[in-house]
Amino acid sequence: MPSRFLLALIVLSGFLSPACAAPLETVVVTGSALPGANIDVATIPVHVQTLDSTDLDRLGPSDLLGAMARDLAGVSLADAQDNAFQPNVLYRGFEASSLVGDAQGLAVYVDGVRFNQPFGDNVEWSMIPDGAVAGVTLEGANPVFGLNALGGSLSLSLKDGFGFSGIGAQVSGGSFGRGEASFDWGGSDGSRAGFVAADLFHDDGWRQHSPSSLARLFANLAWRGDRSELHLDVIAASNSLTGNGTAPVELLAARRSAVFTYPDNTQNLYGLVNLTGVWRPGATLTLSANLYLDGLARHTRNGDASDAEVCAPPDDAFLCLDDGAFLTGSDGNPIADFLSGGPYAQLNLTRTETLGVGGALQAAYQPLPPLHLLAGLAIDHGHTDFSASSLIGALTPTRGFGGPGIVIDQPDLVIAPVKASAGNTYYGFYVQGGVDLTAALRLDLSARYNIADIVLRDRLGSALDGSHRFTRLNPAVGLSYRLDTGITAHADYAEANRTPTPAEFSCADAAAPCSLTNFFVGDPDLKQVVARTYEIGLRGQGAGLSWQIDAYRSDTGNDILFTASTVRGRAFFRNIGATRRQGIEANASWREGRWSLSAAYNFTDAVFRSPVTLNSPDNPLADADGHIFVVPGDRLPSIPRHLLKLSAGFALTPDWDLTLAARYAGGVYLQGDEANLNPPTSAYTVFDAGVRWRPAASVEVFATVENLFDRAYETFGAFSPTADVPIAEAPGAGDPRSLSPAAPRTVLLGLRLH
Repeated sequence: MPSRFLLALIVLSGFLSPACAAPLETVVVTGSALPGANIDVATIPVHVQTLDSTDLDRLGPSDLLGAMARDLAGVSLADAQDNAFQPNVLYRGFEASSLVGDAQGLAVYVDGVRFNQPFGDNVEWSMIPDGAVAGVTLEGANPVFGLNALGGSLSLSLKDGFGFSGIGAQVSGGSFGRGEASFDWGGSDGSRAGFVAADLFHDDGWRQHSPSSLARLFANLAWRGDRSELHLDVIAASNSLTGNGTAPVELLAARRSAVFTYPDNTQNLYGLVNLTGVWRPGATLTLSANLYLDGLARHTRNGDASDAEVCAPPDDAFLCLDDGAFLTGSDGNPIADFLSGGPYAQLNLTRTETLGVGGALQAAYQPLPPLHLLAGLAIDHGHTDFSASSLIGALTPTRGFGGPGIVIDQPDLVIAPVKASAGNTYYGFYVQGGVDLTAALRLDLSARYNIADIVLRDRLGSALDGSHRFTRLNPAVGLSYRLDTGITAHADYAEANRTPTPAEFSCADAAAPCSLTNFFVGDPDLKQVVARTYEIGLRGQGAGLSWQIDAYRSDTGNDILFTASTVRGRAFFRNIGATRRQGIEANASWREGRWSLSAAYNFTDAVFRSPVTLNSPDNPLADADGHIFVVPGDRLPSIPRHLLKLSAGFALTPDWDLTLAARYAGGVYLQGDEANLNPPTSAYTVFDAGVRWRPAASVEVFATVENLFDRAYETFGAFSPTADVPIAEAPGAGDPRSLSPAAPRTVLLGLRLH
């Protein structure tokens, strides 16, 4: 660890102000996120942050993603889709996103189930009812969490009737046609318990053509005996999400709510059944196991401007691509110019159906308080059927897609229907142990051996056929030392890996790129990504104050990037060499009487460490061939260097309380500007406020204002072919910089019954 990081760690520890996450306490944290090992957070040699259900509804309606962005140090949301339920969640420069095709560097578990989807390791945040979440644990790099834990892991625990009893209901509504209703019930009668939570949500969206609707259900049945416990979880969700993404800067200047092209809709239907059991045959041994089955049906519709144009004479009765090749239909014949010159639009359709099954078995052994041992195995299998097609039609005056919708089928496969299946099976064998070497010094060792088998089958030909196996042993070692003052110092080294996903394997050929909505047409080899993380830190608590501060460095080899191809609007996956993410992370919280204060700060230096030449044809500062040249030290896009979060709560009376939260984020470079040639987005500071009034013991009225001062800001950017699309709101627009605008001031009013 560089000496400047160690110096900063020591200096900052002396200037800690009250800060962010929930007070440190003993929580259940295990390598597979299964129950059964009570590990004191103070002994874990990495940065650990926790939230409970009260943190989720502190500003109004329960909001998992909002609480994470507001309260967890190092967490930020990048709105690539510009939909509140489809963000890219970033932590220490690594990502957990709902978008297939984004590099997924965080492992996510829900009640012990690996929640990274089999096809693309993406995380469907919209499937989890916010009111069902009992707790959140965010932990730094730890290999026993398996694949994707490059930057860390996020474990969600869901509610049961033993811990949450009674009946609750909530209704709220507010700006932009937003309305939400939820219900929950929980209770127990000694050895048996049940819990149910359901919610309905609709939002017209503050941008044009941007409605979203969600319907979600969670149920838990539980049984508890003297030495054993059994839980059955069921999740069901049906969602329609519109994420119209970025818009050119000149269009946003003319009308901030405008969208560039549409439709951009994702429909999800999801179900999960998870059976978890715990058995304690003796005072020192705990056996845990789970078995789950889940399924996801995902349909996307993405409208874009098309590169199709009338062919040069004498073929001007037909359409061609920008390379002069005829645009051909499914019958193999050239497509006629049906608009007398255009403009033309393209509608990309995908259908993904995934069935997942898996389970884990774990043993936790603690013969003496200074010693604990943990061992387990996990198996996760997924089968996915994927199909996609592109349709050519008219670009309407509002830049939507119009008919007739002719299927494009190019003989060179640059644009062609795809139908494929993928199977992937992940095996993990892990061990973890900790022992007190002295009264103050503790040693922790862990390791996990990962095996990944991935098979692809082309249902229309043989281009996608392929089989791949990856194996890796990832170790970790950590030391923690309790000082006489009650402060604990820790140091840790950990390795973790992620394998290329079936989605990435299916689109890894520069000669046959896929669309930005993930069409898959080739199967070249990709290498697995490996991260090596070093971390040192301090933590302490007392007199109502809990705090921790860490410095970390993660060196990643063979990172995978979805990079633009020479065909506009198409891209492919490739290994790009080494990257580095390093920084400082600090958070604390303080409670005293009527006051609660919190603060968090994170500095993230996320850079390329290998030179690489990339295609970025819409980047205005690319060379004549559309190339940009990345050199070591260039910053990774979409990752803010500085994050600062402040929150204050005050009880005006026993029945009234007020919360004010603020967060600052530095600007980020745009996707497609990995060489840092263009200015980054602007830094921003945004405030949220909430007030709650309890006129009776079981009644609560709340009001929430998000973006209190109506700040116009952006969290994500890319490039668009602005000059090729007629924009009535901004005639003559040609600046290709394209940003995702954040929502303006939003007011919500609600009623909650307990």
